[in-house]
Amino acid sequence: MQTQPLNDIIKTENLGKSVITSDGMLHILSSIDLIIKSGESIAIVGESGSGKSTLISLLAGLDMPTSGFVSLNGRSLTTMDEDGRAAMRNELVGFVFQSFQLLPGLTALENVMLPLELSGDKNAKVSAVALLDRVGLSHRLSHTPQKLSGGEQQRVALARAFVTQPAILFADEPTGNLDSKTGATVIELLFELNQENNTTLILVTHDQVLAARCQRIIKLDSGKIVEK
Repeated sequence: MQTQPLNDIIKTENLGKSVITSDGMLHILSSIDLIIKSGESIAIVGESGSGKSTLISLLAGLDMPTSGFVSLNGRSLTTMDEDGRAAMRNELVGFVFQSFQLLPGLTALENVMLPLELSGDKNAKVSAVALLDRVGLSHRLSHTPQKLSGGEQQRVALARAFVTQPAILFADEPTGNLDSKTGATVIELLFELNQENNTTLILVTHDQVLAARCQRIIKLDSGKIVEK
């Protein structure tokens, strides 16, 4: 069977973000030109304040640039309104955050079911149970986040992110609140799920070991790409 060429799933051109402060104009990102292929794993690294989190916010359509454009799967985010960007995220994107961002009043199972229920999936429970089993939490389905360890909460967050089978997964410091042993377990799961689902993985990290697991490293310095 002939291998199909990879699509450009994310593309930016002259992407920039500036804000007005009491000291004048602050340029957070400048002249960001990127092409990310479908199925790639990318680590975005750089010192604090280099613009890493702002970049993934722009790539995901959570924030709007002040210059340039972003396209996801061939569709321009920068010409959409907020409803259009939200619909695009629901269709294509999953998120994993450093702070887990699980809903405290819901069980692990309910947290993972939620994105499927919001999209009207009638098999939400079956899919959520399968993903929680995949991340080793079939014995924690009825536990709320406060009854779970940090590592367990991040595994629930991974299951929630992958349950919709997103084309792109953004992970912002996914091991930042975990000890090294627990973080290593989460990293293994993250890359296993990524490969199983052929998801495009874009993660922000200070962890050089985690960054080295990715196929490509993009380094930011003072809002500009210095390595890609």
